[in-house]
Amino acid sequence: MNVCLATYQSISLLKGGPRTQMDQTKRCLETLGARVLLFETWGEFQKEKIDLVHLFGAHIGTYHLAREIHKVGIPIVVTPIFYSRHSPLYLRTVLGLDRTAHKLVKGLWTDYGLVAEICSWAKVVLPNTQKEARLLNKGLGVPMEKITVVPNGVEERFYRADPSVFKKHYGIENFVLNVGHIGPARKNVLHLIRALEKVNTPAVVIGRVEDNEYGRACFQEAKKNPRLLMLTALPNDSELLASAYAACDVFVLPSLYETPGIAALEAALAGAKIVITKHGGTEEYFSFHAEYIDPSSYELIQHGIITALNKEKNGNLREHIRSNYLWEHVAKKTMVVYEGVLSRQ
Repeated sequence: MNVCLATYQSISLLKGGPRTQMDQTKRCLETLGARVLLFETWGEFQKEKIDLVHLFGAHIGTYHLAREIHKVGIPIVVTPIFYSRHSPLYLRTVLGLDRTAHKLVKGLWTDYGLVAEICSWAKVVLPNTQKEARLLNKGLGVPMEKITVVPNGVEERFYRADPSVFKKHYGIENFVLNVGHIGPARKNVLHLIRALEKVNTPAVVIGRVEDNEYGRACFQEAKKNPRLLMLTALPNDSELLASAYAACDVFVLPSLYETPGIAALEAALAGAKIVITKHGGTEEYFSFHAEYIDPSSYELIQHGIITALNKEKNGNLREHIRSNYLWEHVAKKTMVVYEGVLSRQ
């Protein structure tokens, strides 16, 4: 089986969860016997050597690529990485207006219209949660028979992470940790920093910083808290990052939504207690083992952190994640989808 994995061009700049998702999917599919290529913008696209294209992300960054692959007749599987806190009714309404406007005036686009069209070209659509599946079906009209939920995953190496590496490097342990991007409003880091000001526990925020108004506001707010350590992003394969997960007491992901946040899976597998947004299907992964927060105010985030700090650690969550969400499990489910698509061709 020859599979091509493709996504938006800026992924090498943005990194983050989608990059990890693609890299680990490739690694594990190859252990199952698939020949996996990464789409090369400047290379010659040899249609006859590709059985199937798996596209990660359904949005303006992948739209034209998806359209051209569809035109040449290669089967597409798409992982949309899509979520909205709007209701399915709202999505349907906007999508209907989009389609009407598109008939009247060429060149008008909406995000929902792009997602729906890319999904219409795919043989199978792979949301990461049941909530995402419902939005795609009820909101954007993707048929349920075309949808298979395939979760995000985590590398087993985080289970064996050594907390002493981070402790030796920075001199702290049992702290509150956040790992992600500092700048995108969806990640809600400013509310987190404000919440940490009144939590009498050391805290660490690790993230790639965007030079925008929000990112600068985060750094200005962080200066008010002498217990808060701000670190620039660490590579996903960094021993220091894995050690930070293992050394912390509580990992916090207060985003406006997550599906479910690969960093939270990594931290959970390393043994951290989890405080996470209630939006985006996170409870499908962490079940009753996490504190779920409303990210709308820093007081609510603060309450979730304090609640988690006052609880004892146990191994239930890390064993739950290890049993269900390793990338090897995810790749097997993905391979079954590929085989189904190709058997019907």
